[in-house]
Amino acid sequence: MRWLSLAILGLGGVALLVALGLWQVHRLEWKTSLLADIEARISAPPVDLPADPDPEGHRYLPVEVTGRTTGEELHFLISTQATGAGYRVVAPFETDGRRIMVDLGVIPTEGKDAVRPARQMTVMGNLHWPREIDGFTPEPERARNIWFARDVPEMARALGTEPVLVVAREVHTPLPGVVPLPVSPEGIPNDHLQYAVTWFSIAALWAGMTLLLGWRMAGRMERRA
Repeated sequence: MRWLSLAILGLGGVALLVALGLWQVHRLEWKTSLLADIEARISAPPVDLPADPDPEGHRYLPVEVTGRTTGEELHFLISTQATGAGYRVVAPFETDGRRIMVDLGVIPTEGKDAVRPARQMTVMGNLHWPREIDGFTPEPERARNIWFARDVPEMARALGTEPVLVVAREVHTPLPGVVPLPVSPEGIPNDHLQYAVTWFSIAALWAGMTLLLGWRMAGRMERRA
């Protein structure tokens, strides 16, 4: 009876853990394909701004818009390895009778209070509706003009624009001191290989522990015989 219980526990545990590992392998293939598709969409040739952009169907769509900023800005606090601490500059952009938003890039923290007047420019970038809000995201400090997530609908209400955001990749006649920080799939996590290795390692450990327990049980039975 003990041998049967050990076999059920050991083989069942190994089978379950291997299944979880294989599931992560399938997830890895799916995520790798997804990231490749996103990269292809991001780097495609730019098109005109759609009349009615859709947050799902037009996410990452490359566009080119010509118009002018207004001198207004919202500042989104960020910190990356490449740029350090700074702020993304999100500004209203008037183009072809429309008023949208453009993420023009990053400024250092000490450049927050610099005056950047309205300017005519052409922006090539990608439509984006970032998913940056969770249960731990603080409310924006509107009095200090500090935002902690690019909440497109809320930013649009604050600036009086359409809920449309173009994240700049290239800017002709850029604002002084603002460095574009384009959309990239690099920030999308892909940890499925690590998870798969973890599950397969636990399965190997489980199998080893089962064999060790069986060896000890056999030894006890020999000593009693």
